[in-house]
Amino acid sequence: MNQINLSQINNDLKKSCPEKDQYYFGHGKLLLTGEYFVLDGALSLALPTKVGQSLSVKYNPSFSPTLSWKSYDVNGNLWFDSSFEFWHFKCLDANPSEEALFLQKILQQVRKQNSHFLRDNVDVKVETRLGFPLTWGLGSSSSLIYNIAQWAYISPFELLFKTHGGSGYDIACAQSDGPIAYKKVSSGPNWSPIYFSPDFKNNLFFVYLGKKQNSRDAIKEYTKKRPVDPSLIAKITELTQEFLNAQTLKQFQSLIHTHEEIISKTLDLPMVKDAQFPDFPGAIKSLGAWGGDFVLVATEEDLAFVKNYFGTKGLDTVYKYSDLISDPIEAESKDAVKMGFSNHLLH
Repeated sequence: MNQINLSQINNDLKKSCPEKDQYYFGHGKLLLTGEYFVLDGALSLALPTKVGQSLSVKYNPSFSPTLSWKSYDVNGNLWFDSSFEFWHFKCLDANPSEEALFLQKILQQVRKQNSHFLRDNVDVKVETRLGFPLTWGLGSSSSLIYNIAQWAYISPFELLFKTHGGSGYDIACAQSDGPIAYKKVSSGPNWSPIYFSPDFKNNLFFVYLGKKQNSRDAIKEYTKKRPVDPSLIAKITELTQEFLNAQTLKQFQSLIHTHEEIISKTLDLPMVKDAQFPDFPGAIKSLGAWGGDFVLVATEEDLAFVKNYFGTKGLDTVYKYSDLISDPIEAESKDAVKMGFSNHLLH
């Protein structure tokens, strides 16, 4: 399979769309530290991706208004096509798909948060376009929810919590242009832009394992096994700080192993390196829901070696860190420990 040119695709997505009346863009996401425990308030390091999703809207006067929705994949192919009436957003399809019913749920929740949403006598045509394959698990749902919330002038976090669920870090990533430190507290989602650009980032790679994980199912499973020991939350928070301040690749690799051990023991799941890549020269870390999607690879070997190693195992989607992750914020100080958190419930 040919490597997808992500930069070109997403540069095109981010361009203005003059033929549309409104246009929005949300970044994808990867959670580097704190998976699962981010739900219970652990400080986590989240990485907005350069790739994302756009949403454009076109209005036309109408005496019997309807909402027409079309979604296109990374190759420009139509993968979702549905229509809704305006009163209760009832799907007009003969046999609504699971995706149509999920979108209906989102639209109905939007109306609860903004009673004026889509009340005019106009036909509305919406198009969404993905800058990454649907199977990658980089946030097709969260970037969609973020874009819809911006369109409707409502809280993307409230929309997420009342439809899809989760910690909210993916919504924070959707609207962030660089790495963030994220923490969910009783007062709501809190995060801070951070400077995270390790000197050894040329030794970091992302590999797609070829199996998209369902984040909602993963959350349910974690909830069943949820630990009650607050010291675990504190340990993950401490590890996140150490990840941010790691000075060498060896330090970073050691932190990956420690983090993997904690999650493995807590959830009784095998570490991905032990289970699938025991002979790989370096550290491998699961990202997000364990068992699929992307892993982070930290190694002294070069890109050619990494591609060859994973290619022999049928895994040919490999990207350098800098090809996939948004550039860090500009900062006078690179001290990642001193983070000024802010609460962004609306934007």
